[in-house]
Amino acid sequence: MAAADPPPPTAERLGALLATGWLGRAYEWHDVCASTNDLAAERARAGAPAGLVIAADAQTGGRGRLGRSWHSPAGENIYFSLLLRPSRPAVEIPPLTLLAGAAIARAVAALGVSPRLKWPNDVQLVDGDDRRRKLAGVLTEMASAGARVEHVVVGVGINVNADVAAFPADLAGRATSLRAALGRPIDRAALLAGVLNAFEPLYDDFERRGPVAAVAAFATYAALPTRCRVDERLEGVALGVDPDGALRLRDDAGRIHRVISGEVQP
Repeated sequence: MAAADPPPPTAERLGALLATGWLGRAYEWHDVCASTNDLAAERARAGAPAGLVIAADAQTGGRGRLGRSWHSPAGENIYFSLLLRPSRPAVEIPPLTLLAGAAIARAVAALGVSPRLKWPNDVQLVDGDDRRRKLAGVLTEMASAGARVEHVVVGVGINVNADVAAFPADLAGRATSLRAALGRPIDRAALLAGVLNAFEPLYDDFERRGPVAAVAAFATYAALPTRCRVDERLEGVALGVDPDGALRLRDDAGRIHRVISGEVQP
């Protein structure tokens, strides 16, 4: 008999699994919402404290980087947003995306898979043919006044128990899920707790040391060096990530480029 899917990550279930001091101690679980990032930003404007986590079983308006929609069906995956109020200046915030990827990688590696981080915001799994498929994505959004950060929302979507055969055509062959990789259902509450338990100490280190802490965490799982192209305008070998989070790429003429943003493809 196939194993039954574990129940959803309600506040009671999550609270029993958390080892954090402040992250996730304020928590909202929604059966459905438009976007957990939008809800978290709304709570932030109303004065909610740092550490609030908002999670949903389904999103009707989930989104990723560059305005893309995020496939967010009910009952399978986990979609959540973290509300942060960092003391670092606004210019240092983008590497939080790298840090979030590292926290996800730590949490899923504990389940027995091999995560790799694609700059700047994708968590991938390596299959038996050494092909990498997307497991999770991160979307970081900031509200600031000049150099001062008012709040940051880090949104995460993880394909947990999704049936890869049911993925939309644009995801088929490019995405995967933990259930597909491990052959068993995964407890979303335990996974969410694992991510939060990994994120809090990394973030505390980021608050002390700045972007270098995020870059160091990212480097542990980074899929680098690798040959790639960026937005059809640059091609070469991605060598690593600079201390401020920029991707360092060497083109075929030997010139070094710093990539601040862009879409990286094989």
